[in-house]
Amino acid sequence: MAFLQNQFPLVLLLLLFFFFFLLCFSQCEGAKSIHDLLKSKGLPAGLLPKEVKSYNFSDTGLLEVFLDGPCLTKFDTMAFYDSVVKANLTYGSLAGVEGLSQQELFVWLPVKGIMVDNPSSGLILFDIGLAHKQLSLSLFEDPPHCKSDGVLKKNGRKEKGFEDQR
Repeated sequence: MAFLQNQFPLVLLLLLFFFFFLLCFSQCEGAKSIHDLLKSKGLPAGLLPKEVKSYNFSDTGLLEVFLDGPCLTKFDTMAFYDSVVKANLTYGSLAGVEGLSQQELFVWLPVKGIMVDNPSSGLILFDIGLAHKQLSLSLFEDPPHCKSDGVLKKNGRKEKGFEDQR
């Protein structure tokens, strides 16, 4: 009994170390990049730019993605990301997308949803409100670099870098 009393602080310290090791291991193992999360949900990693600062993914499927600021990139046409992009993420689908727009001809249209129904088809479907647009999945294999240079929001309109839309 005296032996246990003398060694109690050491045993307690070892138990605490073991507990924190397990906690860290489970947290580190569970942490995924946003691009890994997209791939695990049947979507290409390149739907979101490299410049994602952080994200939240709730048990209900709500995905909130935080960027350093608004930015532009190009797939087949120009795409604009707000500083926060939200959507409901399920397998093969981003529904109710907010914070992402695509340029069609000379008009910026909000992307409402993104779907990959059949990955073997090699196609991804964008719902841009007025129409659905099919693109090659190969355009979205790698996360794009998103440039914030010249993208400003002023009075609710995107300026500098492309013409104002009224």
